Amino acid sequence: MDITISQCFIAVDDHDQAIAFYRDALGLEVRNDVGFEGMRWVTVGPPSQPGVSIVLEPPLADPNASPEDRQAMAELMAKGMLRGVIFATDDCDATFERISAAGGEVLQEPMDQPYGVRDCAFRDPAGNLLRFNQPLN
Repeated sequence: MDITISQCFIAVDDHDQAIAFYRDALGLEVRNDVGFEGMRWVTVGPPSQPGVSIVLEPPLADPNASPEDRQAMAELMAKGMLRGVIFATDDCDATFERISAAGGEVLQEPMDQPYGVRDCAFRDPAGNLLRFNQPLN
């Protein structure tokens, strides 16, 4: 049996800002942009991995959610406490320079970690944590 990752989900509160960040700063391609029942989902992914996608979804993608639940999700998102993604890169320092030059919010500059990677961290425009790991040789 072979199990692979197909999609993961990131909550965003402004799809146009998210598209600009994930496409322009990270270099991901926009694969799909769908509206449904007043909500919007945008799928992005790395050109080198056509079978892996990140779905940029509303913070609470449930049309039946209560106003209280929507408020709670908005508050968690504002604190940066929702989802995150760890990306692999072959050059952490170059990745850091590209994203910071594009205006990415820096959380951690590149550094060697005791668990065998060099990594850096950013927040996307919605506050989600994004880490970029390069294996140490």
